Amino acid sequence: MKVILTEKITKLGNIGDTVEVKTGFARNYLLPNNKAMRWTRENVALFEAKKAELVARHENARKAAESHVDAVKNAKFYMIRQAGDTGQLYGSVSSRDIARTLKEVANVSVESAQVLLGSPIKTIGVFDTKIALHADVIVPVKIYVAQTQEEIDALVAGKKLTFGTKKVEQEPAAEEVKEEKPAEVAEEKPADAE
Repeated sequence: MKVILTEKITKLGNIGDTVEVKTGFARNYLLPNNKAMRWTRENVALFEAKKAELVARHENARKAAESHVDAVKNAKFYMIRQAGDTGQLYGSVSSRDIARTLKEVANVSVESAQVLLGSPIKTIGVFDTKIALHADVIVPVKIYVAQTQEEIDALVAGKKLTFGTKKVEQEPAAEEVKEEKPAEVAEEKPADAE
């Protein structure tokens, strides 16, 4: 379907561009959200009449997003989650969690689609991601995921967390059990011989 974009859309085009998109994308997203208009001669004329207004609205939205850049850069994205001995999370940290944390910490509202995370975070550590406050304003942020506040402080200080210490403690106990078994077997043989 051929549409005229009424706002800048990342990886699609700028205001006023005529693009060909899939029918479902146009009907379900672009047209209902007033991000595009169907391409017809009447709509082209209507767009030309409204173009200055749309460009001004786009600039105002960009300036509003730029006013939040410092708040987002200074926000501390500390996610405390439960994890196993290997650092694997019981669950994950999603873009929705990051958007909620941004609202709580910096009082900046974004939708989860504006958090450019890719796939959910499933391990403990430090992760780089970006938040798109506007199509032209993308802010890089760091996400710290750990089990306790002390671990987060260590990650912020640049230290690397080690996992599996419980497994190391269990290994000698397993060796002790192996040593006891041969002694028990030796005691059982003389009892059977009698």
